[in-house]
Parts: sequence; C-alpha cells; structure tokens
Amino acid sequence: MLILGIESSCDETAAAVVEDGLRIRSSIVSSQVSTHAIYGGVVPELASRMHLEAIDPVVDQALDQAGVSLDDIDGIAATQGPGLIGALLVGFSYAKALAWARDLPLAGVNHLEAHICSLQLLENSPDFPFIALVVSGGHTNIYHVKGPGQFTLMGQTRDDAAGEAFDKVAKMMGLSYPGGPAIEALAKQGDPETIKFPRSMIKKNNFDFSFSGLKSAVHRYLHENSDTGAEINEDKLAHVAAGFQMAAIDVLSTKLIAAAKEKNCTAIGVAGGVSANRTFVDDLRKRAERHQMKVFSPPLSLCGDNAAMIAARGWEMIQNKQVCSLGDDVYSRVKSVVGATG
Repeated sequence: MLILGIESSCDETAAAVVEDGLRIRSSIVSSQVSTHAIYGGVVPELASRMHLEAIDPVVDQALDQAGVSLDDIDGIAATQGPGLIGALLVGFSYAKALAWARDLPLAGVNHLEAHICSLQLLENSPDFPFIALVVSGGHTNIYHVKGPGQFTLMGQTRDDAAGEAFDKVAKMMGLSYPGGPAIEALAKQGDPETIKFPRSMIKKNNFDFSFSGLKSAVHRYLHENSDTGAEINEDKLAHVAAGFQMAAIDVLSTKLIAAAKEKNCTAIGVAGGVSANRTFVDDLRKRAERHQMKVFSPPLSLCGDNAAMIAARGWEMIQNKQVCSLGDDVYSRVKSVVGATG
C-alpha cells in the first residue's frame, strides 16, 4: 500500500512516498531556512507564500523519485496540525483537492504523532511499549507509546520548547539561525563545567519541562560579564554554549530515564529537530545503558520535519479508517492526542 505524504507545518515543504508504513520509497524536502535566517526566525506569511510555490514541484519530485505515478497511490496523508495556520492550509488543502480528484482516502495527521512514527521507519525500531520524546522548536513532550497509534502524554514544556530556547540563546550570543547546530558546534570548544546554569524542574515529581529560566540565566550571564558593552571573548562564549547545552540535556535525559522507569520501559525514542543534536543523544545513550535501557533516534534526514513520517502515520490511520472529509480544517494547537492524560 503506497501512501503519498505531504508536510507543510512550518518552513519545510515536503512530500514522500512510503510503502506499508515502513519502507521509504522517496522523500523530498524543500527547506526555507536560508530565507528565514535573515530574520532570525520563521516569518509565517513568507513561509505560506513559499509553500505555495514549492508544493506542486515537490510532490512531482517525490513521485518521480519513487518511480510511481498518482495512479499507483492508494492514499494521501497530510499534516493537519499543529503548526502555522497559513503554512498548514497550503499542504492540507492541496492534499484534500488531490484526494477528492483521485477518489483516495485522506488522513489528517497530527505532526507530533508523526514524529514518533519516524522511529518505525528505522531498520531497527523500538518494540512496544516505549517512551518517546518529541523535542523541537515548538514542542518538548514525553509520551508513553503502548502500541501503534496509542500515545499517552506524560509531560510537556510549560513555556519555551527546548529548540526554541536553543534558537533564542543562539541569537543572544550572535550565532546563526537555526540555533541548535550553531550552539552544539561552539559548545565542542568549551567546558560544560565552567559555567553552571540552572536545571529547571529537574527534581520535580512530574515529567514537565521549563526552559524559560535557563534562557533568562544565560541572558543575565551575558549581560553581567560583558565589559562595558564590549562583546564577550570567544573562549568564554564557548563555555556559555557548553554550559547552556549541558543544562538543557541534563533535564531532558533525567526526565526521560525517570519516565521509562515509571512505565517499566526498556526503550526510549527521541524524535524532532533537537534529536539531531548528537551531544544530547550520546549523553542519553550513556545514561540509558546504566539502567539497561536502549535509545532509538532517527537519522538526520528524519529528525527535522519531513513527509515520510507523515505518510507512516497516515498509513496507520487509513488502515483504521481514520480519514478526513472535505469539511475538515487545520489546527494551530495540539488537539487531544490519542489516549492523552493531559
């Protein structure tokens, strides 16, 4: 069964063809990062216009790369939310029109659930049940994944997402956008023990996160240690980057291990843009090994927003007849996730 996936929740226009929810036949991503980098973040109106320009050629490329035509497609999956409304409307409306014209089932996919489903595209995927972290610029959520399509929300950020904190701290430090890769690269030149930043909520008896205090602590340090407005030297900036990154990683890893222990899970999956941070994944793996746990993370091509994960989740939904009607609309915020506790 071939599913055409379409993703346009933020600043990537993506299309993919996935077979039986497991095998990627093609995956095309058209990124807008270089355009938005000028502004230090995503400009929603600009993103929507660029999706309009890219959507048709990206879908054509995905079909060509897979060696199929629309006649071979058995269903369509498109991101319905959460995300930027204007951006979502481009991909979802395109998918609805295509599904109606071809008389194909359409799955409206929750973007966060799709990130978790990116783990099933791995050659060695985690067995159920497992703990999953979706960590990106917009979300930092922990789920207990009991089976296909069974996601129970255990905790989430109460303010800034981890990826958002990386972007904002990078901007304070004069680094490039997106901030995650820039901070990780600079942190390799610094010592994470030189500057101790706070680990917010690390000792709380829950699985929620807060990164606004960490971000504010970095801002205070930069302000207090600049010499009469002069820029902090590069060596000290490297220590700041390393200290900030390790503080964020410490909280993420600690909460994930605790969640796995509570649910008696031996597998932990991490997905989303911040899962591309190899320092984080390596730290989590070392900690997990001490508790006889195994960590799963997607390759870089599946860490960021992509349509293969949308198609994988869409395949599950179509199999279960969870399909959309022409009257369905997109949503900017997370709807209640299947089985969520809050």
